[in-house]
Amino acid sequence: MRAMVMAAGLGTRLRPITHEIPKPVVPVGNVAIVEQLVRLLAEHGVEEVIANLHWFPETVEGRLGDGSSFGVELSYRHEDELLGTAGGVRNVADFLTADADTFIVLAGDALTDVDLTALTEAHRANGGVATLAVKKVQDVSEYGVIVAGSDGRVQGFQEKPDPAEALSDLVNCMVYAFSPELFDYFPREEMEDPVDFANDVFPALLAQDVAFHVHEVDGYWNDIGTLREYLQGNLDAVEGAVKLPRLGGQLVDGARPTDEVVMGDDVEIEGKVLFGEGCRVGSGVWLSGPLVIGPGAEVGEAAQVKESVLLPGAMVPAGGVLARGIAGDAARLASGDW
Repeated sequence: MRAMVMAAGLGTRLRPITHEIPKPVVPVGNVAIVEQLVRLLAEHGVEEVIANLHWFPETVEGRLGDGSSFGVELSYRHEDELLGTAGGVRNVADFLTADADTFIVLAGDALTDVDLTALTEAHRANGGVATLAVKKVQDVSEYGVIVAGSDGRVQGFQEKPDPAEALSDLVNCMVYAFSPELFDYFPREEMEDPVDFANDVFPALLAQDVAFHVHEVDGYWNDIGTLREYLQGNLDAVEGAVKLPRLGGQLVDGARPTDEVVMGDDVEIEGKVLFGEGCRVGSGVWLSGPLVIGPGAEVGEAAQVKESVLLPGAMVPAGGVLARGIAGDAARLASGDW
């Protein structure tokens, strides 16, 4: 099976972290988000993956390579100008339809452990051209809402509605299973990019009465649309609320890590803490999890850190206090040295 990871966006909502790095390469659990997703695809039987790139493309390629480390064959398609979500998919239609089979498309900057096998099975069973993974949320005001009938067939959309006016509590996870026939209903080829699924393709399917469906997922999903959500995604990774293919470093629960982590005396550790490679912790430090300490990060003597993320190379000074915060250097992330 084939899949596409949409990795061309600018990630503006996650600035300043994404000033010099594409959002898909921002780490969760000390592993780039996009790497977590490629590993997830491999776990569900995907063998060939393509990613579209635009913002600092060399950073994504440097992180993922040819995909062999993750058990897939990975290729790339560069976009000199952003083509939109659907435009980017249309640009790689030759790759996605080569097997004349169901293929997966997912956002490369969201954190999820969605059961992709169940999604593709549901898609093949419902017989439509598209199946959209959706999840129930309490506050729909920041998401694209999907209205579906009792049979799961999509009936309409609302973009970031006021909760009082929302017609559904199902939101679009931007994880899709598509049939090759989907491209028959795309806006005409001469339509200028960007072309988006929410604004162009899905409304065209509704207008032509083409059947497509939702598949409600009960797994974890976090679109990491804000710094607060980014922090929470990391804490959830440490706690195991999201089942990630890999965590980078040593995960301990109220105990000292092995000697591979340079650590001073009288360090107090409460809860789960993920120690990245090459990090350093001074004497008299108090660490309270869930907590992520990135590769090469340093916590100075007598500092206190609680429920936070230290990005690669970050430093909490001696005597410093960090609680439910993010510390780090975008330039260090951009260097790829982590």
